[in-house]
Amino acid sequence: MKTITIENYRPEWQIYFERLNRAWIEKYFVLEDIDKYVLSNPEEAILNDGGKILFAVYGGKVIGTVALKKVNNDTMELTKMAVDENYQGIGAGKMLCQAAIEKAKDLGVKKLLLYTQSALKPALGIYRKLGFTEVTIEKGKYKRADTKMEMILKDNY
Repeated sequence: MKTITIENYRPEWQIYFERLNRAWIEKYFVLEDIDKYVLSNPEEAILNDGGKILFAVYGGKVIGTVALKKVNNDTMELTKMAVDENYQGIGAGKMLCQAAIEKAKDLGVKKLLLYTQSALKPALGIYRKLGFTEVTIEKGKYKRADTKMEMILKDNY
């Protein structure tokens, strides 16, 4: 029986981070300049500032990814969550999101936030099930985002 494991970022996996995110963004939206930068330079854009990138591995194959981008000392943004289309529905997205929440708690983060699109129903379902709630979105943060959600990590108060 194959199981999904969650692994930390490895430089050789940058290509999967880029490929998986590019696939879903280009399927539903248009790749923005900020996407191109983050996907091509995850160390500089996310990791060097204290962020984290996690991967879902199934049967030795990288099938999904999620990132935690530092906003400030108390807040991180859950971003760039993607699962290979061929492996959707086996729980990888939920596992990635849960692992990101646990990682944020381990880092002492007080609040997690995310920006998404209301058309992405499976992702919204995962976020709601895990405890994210919708809040007012600021104008112009991301072109494709029409929904902002947050989770207060009470354990850290």
